Amino acid sequence: MAENDQPRSRTQAGVQQVKGTASFSKFMVVLQAIADDPGRLDIVRLTKLLPYPRGTVYRIVTALAAEGLISEIRDHGTYQLGHRLIHLASKSWETSDLRSAARDYIEALRNATGETVHLAVPSGTGMVYIDKLESPRTVRMTSRIGTRVELYSTSVGKAYLAALPVDRLRQVVSSLDMRPRTQHTITNVDALLAEIERTRTRGYSYDNEENEPDIRCFGGAIVDRSGMPVGGVSLSIPIYRYDEERHDVYSQKVRETVAAISAGLADIV
Repeated sequence: MAENDQPRSRTQAGVQQVKGTASFSKFMVVLQAIADDPGRLDIVRLTKLLPYPRGTVYRIVTALAAEGLISEIRDHGTYQLGHRLIHLASKSWETSDLRSAARDYIEALRNATGETVHLAVPSGTGMVYIDKLESPRTVRMTSRIGTRVELYSTSVGKAYLAALPVDRLRQVVSSLDMRPRTQHTITNVDALLAEIERTRTRGYSYDNEENEPDIRCFGGAIVDRSGMPVGGVSLSIPIYRYDEERHDVYSQKVRETVAAISAGLADIV
């Protein structure tokens, strides 16, 4: 057998395999950056954020967009996750243990209150809605399954933070870029930590028009058998039909819902 025809050693094959995965890893890094900060990163910001030359970033972004994994927001030149990626992710959510375990309970919450209910899971420095049940009333929310929302400005996010161990909570909060979503958004670390402490004390989170104008939300964390948060539920109410006298009813229903989901989840995971 000629020298050039010799079989490759395992070491050589391993090197080739690593080289073959390097490009894929770069694609995943770019995709993760966009997923963590949707609608805020353009090519210039991505290049500053990532350890790749501008040309490499441009080629990766172009390829991801061509495959429908990201899409450009043309008015700003920034990027968000694309329809194809969201569709692929939804296939997983449809069969997820959490979504299955939660469905009956979030339906009961929606039916009892007549308001929109979201089920969310953590994703990077935010949360992603994996299920949504619309209010049967005339005005509905514009959110959809696959929408990514912030930890610091939403009821699901603050509920999730409140369920974290203190050390982990401080690590996560210190990494957040707390930009204002509305005039009511908490953008100060100390103020957020104080709000998280109130959330722990009362057993539910509250979003007082902090993420969207004219929307108030109640939230609760879903925890696994070890007590670690794995998701959250929110109840969203337009301010024009928000009834202050039903505040305790709303919060109690949310607490009961997440407690029931957590108990059911502990039996299957």
